[in-house]
Amino acid sequence: MAQSPIKKPRLSIHGVLLLDKPVGFSSNDALIKAKRLLSAKKAGHTGTLDPFATGLLPLCFGEATKFSQDLLEADKSYETVVHLGVRTSTGDTEGEVTGRSDAYPTLAQIESVLTAFRGPIAQIPPMHSALKRDGKPLYEYARAGITLEREARHITIHELTLLDYAAPYLKLRVRCSKGTYIRVLGEDIGSALGCGAHLNALRRIGVGDLTLDGCITLETLAACPEADRTSLLMPVDGLLSSFPAIRLPALLAQRFAHGQRLSLGKEGLPLPDPAPQPGDRVRVYDQDSGQLLGTGLIKEFVVLAPERLVAFV
Repeated sequence: MAQSPIKKPRLSIHGVLLLDKPVGFSSNDALIKAKRLLSAKKAGHTGTLDPFATGLLPLCFGEATKFSQDLLEADKSYETVVHLGVRTSTGDTEGEVTGRSDAYPTLAQIESVLTAFRGPIAQIPPMHSALKRDGKPLYEYARAGITLEREARHITIHELTLLDYAAPYLKLRVRCSKGTYIRVLGEDIGSALGCGAHLNALRRIGVGDLTLDGCITLETLAACPEADRTSLLMPVDGLLSSFPAIRLPALLAQRFAHGQRLSLGKEGLPLPDPAPQPGDRVRVYDQDSGQLLGTGLIKEFVVLAPERLVAFV
């Protein structure tokens, strides 16, 4: 009787992999592959990228997953190529062509239309999306030929820059708030221009303060010796670099790690300059070991309240 292959033990790995997601992979597919290559126990991604899209997909492992929500809430940056004059059923290259036009706009017309899409706008989510209705993703309704009414969302386009135009291709850079569908933005721009459009390419270049700098591919991860793969991860506090740092001596560090509030004013601890204000989030370390303890929230009277604690075991 053949023996079952021995499964590799899963490891407690903590950190962030800045993955350059390839085309053709869903975010979950990429996560599963990376998790397997690292033999990690716990992992999660930080916001869906469509299979046809490429670029920055931060993957969180172990204790880093406690901060993945921050990246879900963060602004995102993209570079995209909009194919003017061709509409598709999905708004990208994966759908069927539903309309064509060879009436391409001028550069001046494009610049004028783009102005209307900068700042706060309303956007209707696409049917081909993972948003759920009655427990079922919208894309399942779409595949069945069913179109449902969707409520418009309020989003913000912080930056919309025309990088290049050679009809029918329009290259844009976009920085936007969470919940923005770049496919819909491309379609809406095409509609405003009177010719229709779909996305020919989409690449995410930023999530919050994270960029493509230091990104690696799945091929690079797979080619790295197994024992060295964790060295490719960014430390957990790499997600918190924008927060002021507070370092606690051993006794206070222990109290904080047990969920106790600390009155920093009474303890006479040196505070970051500029001093954090009530409502600010901070990253907290053990002064002696340099170990990250988690994040805290500054309350009135310079009280430090634990927010999310980490335990590297």
